[in-house]
Formats: sequence, structure tokens, C-alpha cells
Amino acid sequence: MGDMSKTPAQRIKKHGSRADVPDTTPPPVINPKAPRTLGQRSPAQPQSNAKMLVIAAVVAGLFMFWYLHLMVLSQMTQLSGGLAMPDSRVFGFDPAVIEQLRGAMNDAARGQLNWIHKTAGMLFPLLFGLAWLLLIGLNTARSWFRRVLWALTGLFVVVRICGNFAIDALFSATAPSSGAVAWASFLVVTGWVLFVLCLISAVLVLLPRLRRPQA
Repeated sequence: MGDMSKTPAQRIKKHGSRADVPDTTPPPVINPKAPRTLGQRSPAQPQSNAKMLVIAAVVAGLFMFWYLHLMVLSQMTQLSGGLAMPDSRVFGFDPAVIEQLRGAMNDAARGQLNWIHKTAGMLFPLLFGLAWLLLIGLNTARSWFRRVLWALTGLFVVVRICGNFAIDALFSATAPSSGAVAWASFLVVTGWVLFVLCLISAVLVLLPRLRRPQA
């Protein structure tokens, strides 16, 4: 059968240094704890990048809250004789309050409020909602709990945007009805309640991870 049936030692004995001996050297052992070379990504890198994205989104959302409610809407009181805007009334408002605001604000002030609702008033719930969806998705393992919190966040976004349109309708109408005022007030109060619930949900999601001992 020729050299194919001979062992490596028999081939060396017959042919000497010209023997064709297969390389039986075992492959090198890879140490999983050894540092990776340049160009290789560790499994922790994608998770770290996701965390950085969530942090950036949360900061942007909270900044828009500060900009809208603590800066822009608070400055609008200078155009309304010191009266707070409907968006800032956590406990709602009645037709008498709206009539006071309508009497104190001229067309320019009403246009300014409408412009705020179309810009910062839209950006805040959208950025906040996106940030909270990412935060919940990254830090929640139970799928049913994650879906509940996502639904809560989505409802907040919808209610806040609908509240903007409802408030603008109160100032554009010749004489807003009591039903329209009640509907706008309901949306504003509900938006604040959902905002607080979203903040509580973030605490519920992050608290177990903060308590977990670091490896």
C-alpha cells in the first residue's frame, strides 16, 4: 500500500529528512481572558454603545422638559399679565381661567403660544418618549412588563400632543365651549399624571440594577 500505510516514524526511518510527515502540532489555545487586538470588538462593546445612546436620549428629553416648562412657558407669563399658561396648570383649569387668558393675551401672544406648541411642545414629548422607550427596552427583561411601560410612554406622547392642539383651539375659537375647555383641561392633567408615572417607571426599572452588586 506504499508509504500511506506507514506511521510517521517508519517514514522517517525509510526516507530520512525527505519524509513527508503530516503536521500533528495541536492548534494554539486561545485564552478568552486575553486582551483583544485592535479591530476586534468585545461582546460588551455593543451594550456599552446602547447605554451611551440611552443616556444621550434621556438627557435630551429632560432638557426639552426644562426648556419648555421652566423657560419658554414661564416667560410667556410676561405676555399674559402674569397668568400661567394652560400647559403649566398641573391641576387643570376652568372656563373662567381661559377667559382671563384670552382677555390678557393679544394676537401676537396667542401666535407665540401656538408656535411654541408646534416646536418645543412637539419635540419634548417625542424626545422624552423615544428616550423612555430605549431606557425600558434596554433595562427590562420581562416582556409583559416592558410592553406595559411602552404603552404608558406611548400614551403620554399622544396625550401631550393632543393637549397642544386642544389648547390652541381654545384661543383660536371665537367663544370656546365649556366642553372644549373641559377636554383640554383633562388632557393637560392626564399628561402631567402620565409624565410622573413615566418617571416612576424609570425608577422601578433602574433600581434593581443599581442594587445589584457589581462583579
